Amino acid sequence: MNLDNWPSTHEDFASLLPKVSGNKINGLNETQVRKASPFFWHPHDQHEFGKLATEVINIQRKSPEITEHYSRKAPRGPKIIDRSTAYHQKSPEDWTKIMKRFALNNESDDVRITEMSPLYVYEGYEINEPRIIIIGVTMDHDELDKIPASLANPASAVEVARQYNRAARACRELTNFILTQGFEAKAWAGPFASNLNMMPAAIESGMGTLGKHGSLIHGEFGSSFRLSAVTTDMPLISDEPRDIGAEDFCTNCQICVKVCPPGAIFEEKQMVRGVKKWFVDFDKCIPTFGEALGCAACIAKCPWSTPGRAPKLTQKMLDRRRRKRAN
Repeated sequence: MNLDNWPSTHEDFASLLPKVSGNKINGLNETQVRKASPFFWHPHDQHEFGKLATEVINIQRKSPEITEHYSRKAPRGPKIIDRSTAYHQKSPEDWTKIMKRFALNNESDDVRITEMSPLYVYEGYEINEPRIIIIGVTMDHDELDKIPASLANPASAVEVARQYNRAARACRELTNFILTQGFEAKAWAGPFASNLNMMPAAIESGMGTLGKHGSLIHGEFGSSFRLSAVTTDMPLISDEPRDIGAEDFCTNCQICVKVCPPGAIFEEKQMVRGVKKWFVDFDKCIPTFGEALGCAACIAKCPWSTPGRAPKLTQKMLDRRRRKRAN
């Protein structure tokens, strides 16, 4: 692929797909529960999509506006300090209040807690901390909605990069705070994957419900938000998964299916690593993702993402379910 010749097309990126299907690596049609395998956003020598992933990143780096956020000089937050030897004794309830207050005062828009599960760790990796703090940061929907992105107009891709950086700062600030209290903590920031598979942990923490488009839907933010996380041994009270009615909504809604340029979104749930869930065809999605500097059409056009609409939809869907049960 010649990166000096823009546009780099869907066909250019599709030509870099390896023989193995990304859907197979992700566990499509597998009936046994297992950990997720390292994949596209992991180090490029760990999977067969490394060359394609490299080119997707390289084309984004052709944009100075995006490179401002995806570079070593990007505002990704403070370095991690050494753990304090001073131990502050408080109840889990108190630590939960203190931790959440700190996070919300340091660039987080939502913060939730769940217990660690082996299924939240990618195959071949390990995490020793028993708890996960999930951080959510909202996106400027007007900027996200400027799709498709291009080198001439990268606004939506820049917004994604900007909020990944904010999420990174938030989790690193929180990690340092926890370390100063005498506990272990590690920061996990996107988009590049590492040990932690954030999506199932975020669902269990109540941060969101998996939508038909394969992204989370939040009860207040819709699909227009990004995640980071902190793993820790700080004693905390876990949050519960939240039912916002999006499951019922997605069953009947077809908007993301229709707006997806390559038609990558399945209309029905699929069996994936032993769990029936919404699923996006990776092999169809990623060439368009590369061409459009990240695409984002599905979450930008998701009805839940319109500013101010998610709380109303939540109330409407839950009220509808209660009426059905009453009848």
